[in-house]
Amino acid sequence: MAKSLESEHPIKAYGYAAHDTSGKFSPVTFSRRFLFLFNCLIGYWGERRGSKFFTAESVIQIFTLARTNGGHEIVGIVTEVGSKVEKFKVGDTVGVGCLVDSCRSCESCISDCEQFCAKQVQTYGVQNYDGTQAYGGYSDHMISDEHFVLRWPEKLPLDSGAPLLCAGITTYSPLRYFGLDKPGTKVGVVGLGGLGHVAVKMAKAFGAEVTVFSTTAAKKEEAIEGLKADHFIISKDEEQMKAAMGTLDGIIDTVSGNHPILGLLGTLKPNGKLVILGAPEKPHEVAAFSLIFGRKTVAGSAIGGLKETQEMLDFAAEHGITADVEVIP
Repeated sequence: MAKSLESEHPIKAYGYAAHDTSGKFSPVTFSRRFLFLFNCLIGYWGERRGSKFFTAESVIQIFTLARTNGGHEIVGIVTEVGSKVEKFKVGDTVGVGCLVDSCRSCESCISDCEQFCAKQVQTYGVQNYDGTQAYGGYSDHMISDEHFVLRWPEKLPLDSGAPLLCAGITTYSPLRYFGLDKPGTKVGVVGLGGLGHVAVKMAKAFGAEVTVFSTTAAKKEEAIEGLKADHFIISKDEEQMKAAMGTLDGIIDTVSGNHPILGLLGTLKPNGKLVILGAPEKPHEVAAFSLIFGRKTVAGSAIGGLKETQEMLDFAAEHGITADVEVIP
């Protein structure tokens, strides 16, 4: 009987996993793939710069594990490198985000947009090119090709910085790409959850005037006092929405629950952009005239490529941007 690739190249790992939709963790042992020439072995346990190494990321991601959205924001120390690794050495502090491989040859990969590669290998839940399973980061170590390993800035905390490897790049990328990164730009952020609160921090660091949209009035103090947003609008309040008509250059919509966007389009200036980051169950309804009159755009965005993700980490370190996290044992 043929051996599995995990058996032929056994690098034993210890971690925690949720085996059903309850989201409860339990210990698990499994095998990582063999350390190839261009791979880095990354470990997590220990102390450095006053922080615990993360095997996970933060309570934000752990809460979403039941929706298979965890284990892809990883910070650790390089413990071993393949013989042809050039970018990193043992002892370096590094991060791994949502991707661990791609084809390297398609138009997207060549243009530093690996996130659009049709043959991308995500950090967990899929197979590597050699047939082994990609297990994610909820364990004591992992292996990744050096191209998909990111240099961790010295000033960036390990714990509250780790979620930026998804939430950070997912909000930074559309702000940059759609020209919403200029001082004085008027930017709306819909939703104040894991993505939303980071979007506010990123936009403020770019010098934008930020308006937060929420259905929950209780979020106003967090938005204005905590995150220093400039304005807060209850999106269900017709008078507040009417007062905001035609005031925004762009909106970052982070909400994954079903919600109307017609009113949001009304708050955009001519040539304004509504960028969808959340993924509601039901399709959005868009009236044609809400786009035609004003030449407005409804667009989508996901994470960024490796080059842009490194740029984002450096930007976050420079401006003191971290995610709001709760560290759990």
